[in-house]
Amino acid sequence: MRNRYLFLLDIALLAMTPTLALVMRVDSASWVASYATALIRFTILALIIKLVVFFLFGLYRRYWRYASVDELISIILAAGSATLIIAGVFFGSGILGLDTARSLPRSVPFIDGLLTLVVVGGFRFSVRIAAHKRRRSEHKKLHKTALIVGAGDAGAVIAREMLSSRLIDIDPVGFVDDDPNKQKKSIHGLPVLGTRADIPRLVEQYEVEEVVIAIPTAPGNVIREIRAFCEAARVPSRTMPGMYEILSGQISVSQLRNVDIEDLLRREPIRINARDVEQMLSGKRVLVTGAGGSIGSELCRQIARCSPGHLILLGHGENSIFLIEQELRRRWPKLPLGVVVADIRDLPRLSAIFAQTKPQVLFHAAAHKHVPMMEVNCEDAISNNVGGTRALVQLAERFDVERFVLISSDKAVNPTNVMGATKRVAEKLVQAVAQRTGRPYVAVRFGNVLDSRGSVVPTFREQISRGGPVTVTHPEVTRYFMTIPEAVQLVLQAATLAGAECQTGVFVLDMGTPIKIVDLARDLIELSGKKVGRDIEIVFTGLRPGEKLFEELFRDGENYRRTRHDKIFVADGGSAGAVAPLQGGKTDEADLNQLVDRLLHAAKNGSPLELRQLLKEIVPNYSPPAAPG
Repeated sequence: MRNRYLFLLDIALLAMTPTLALVMRVDSASWVASYATALIRFTILALIIKLVVFFLFGLYRRYWRYASVDELISIILAAGSATLIIAGVFFGSGILGLDTARSLPRSVPFIDGLLTLVVVGGFRFSVRIAAHKRRRSEHKKLHKTALIVGAGDAGAVIAREMLSSRLIDIDPVGFVDDDPNKQKKSIHGLPVLGTRADIPRLVEQYEVEEVVIAIPTAPGNVIREIRAFCEAARVPSRTMPGMYEILSGQISVSQLRNVDIEDLLRREPIRINARDVEQMLSGKRVLVTGAGGSIGSELCRQIARCSPGHLILLGHGENSIFLIEQELRRRWPKLPLGVVVADIRDLPRLSAIFAQTKPQVLFHAAAHKHVPMMEVNCEDAISNNVGGTRALVQLAERFDVERFVLISSDKAVNPTNVMGATKRVAEKLVQAVAQRTGRPYVAVRFGNVLDSRGSVVPTFREQISRGGPVTVTHPEVTRYFMTIPEAVQLVLQAATLAGAECQTGVFVLDMGTPIKIVDLARDLIELSGKKVGRDIEIVFTGLRPGEKLFEELFRDGENYRRTRHDKIFVADGGSAGAVAPLQGGKTDEADLNQLVDRLLHAAKNGSPLELRQLLKEIVPNYSPPAAPG
């Protein structure tokens, strides 16, 4: 209904409310005639004041089909203001000697005010109710029915979107929630029908065609259980984004997507001290190496939110650097951004970059990481992971970089492969400089991240898309997993703790419980709508060179303790603040650099056997394969 029709309707209805108020006051229509003159004058006066006030409060500029609490408050304020003005004029007329209007009973202006609120509010909200009922009717006829899991704030948002938007083809029948206090309650007119264990029964009873999971903070085991109930009921499920996606701005609360592997592995949301992170980065010149990689690009996104003075992206692959640069410029157009294509092994080039950009904070995420590939290309693994790290940490010291953070790996713990051994050497190089200078230069050690380039999840997805088989190395192999945003959040938080809680050690992220790779494969196959053994086979191929059945986060004899953040540990390398012994119990930085010089020289000469022997000398707990390729 257009507002001009509401205006005409208000004139008609509000012209009658004073008479109705008087009838209610004197309790007899026969008495009204004796107040006729005063009633007519009061009616005209009140009508003019109400219409003027309603115009001032914008009641004739609103779209009442979508009326909400804000519109209700506006009606209450407008009617209340008009009533006070009318009452003021009514009682003030006696002071001025204009007793004609005042001859009405004193309660009439207030009764009239209440009637005005009922008439104006009731009719306008009837427009919304009618539109709502019409939409619900259309929903039920044309749209599929859905059951919402989670009757909290997120579930309420999803329900409201479903009920109000013409663009969403879903009609919700109700909620399920395990909170006993919410049972048999109603939200947006939709009942809470039971708990998640009731999903199979409710799907059949209400002919539900889809289940919507609206619990962005639910851990992975809860999502798995809900998925199991949906599979038992043979009904598809979708979910709203997790907290990381919402907070990062990648997706809005009301958007739905298919349940993904990240949801099944989701852990309790991590709480970091965002103020400390922002204080560390705000206004600073920040350099990120490997900025085009999975971890490096997410570091850049999260750093960009903290308003750095200058963010420098350094990478070797121009395409990946180009993509993250374009994304950052689009999302943060005012961000001072520098882009450098360079190899971290090129010391003269790096020196020129440091002299030009003068970084204050450095995150070193550039590395070769693929275990089997590095086993047969150990020379490049050493020159990049060891030589590149040493070049960066030496330049950081020379150019007074305030804070240096190396992204390390759980494969550095008791390594059985070249990649892990090179990461442990890199940790030692950072520790040695930190121990000598007292600067907050640290390494952050964590396990696999989901969906990083070349990792197991994209590989499984590609195999599933081809119809299988999905290849797993061993039925008992396990790995630690984190989402990329979660890992980067903790890396940034660990960086704020460097110096205060850890100066010469290694930070280790709490990775939770390790996950069997074969379970990961089964989950991905089922999420693709297929069945293991019927549609897609899982084939075991045997451990590849350098691979272990399980990874570890701490070395034997490595002291560790929790920091003030419960998801971050400090590992002190065997003794608090010391660099782990190199040979003969020595901990001298010169010894380490001498061995690294020999290692890098051997890498140039291409001698795999000598390289592994030198790695063993630097990292005594490195256990290379018996017959290296």
